[in-house]
Amino acid sequence: MGEWTQFRPGDHAPNDGEYMEIGEDAFHMGINNPKMITLKKGDKFPETSNHNRKWKKVFRG
Repeated sequence: MGEWTQFRPGDHAPNDGEYMEIGEDAFHMGINNPKMITLKKGDKFPETSNHNRKWKKVFRG
């Protein structure tokens, strides 16, 4: 089974890292000034700016 890629507020972070708020159609339109957070493994995700948004891990490389 694979690891989740999108997380809801209250979910626990699977790994240390930076996470960015994404929204509906975020891949097509983008979000202006999305929230960015840094969490440690096991930390809970905070609330998003609205109920249609989720958190996604930022991969830098």
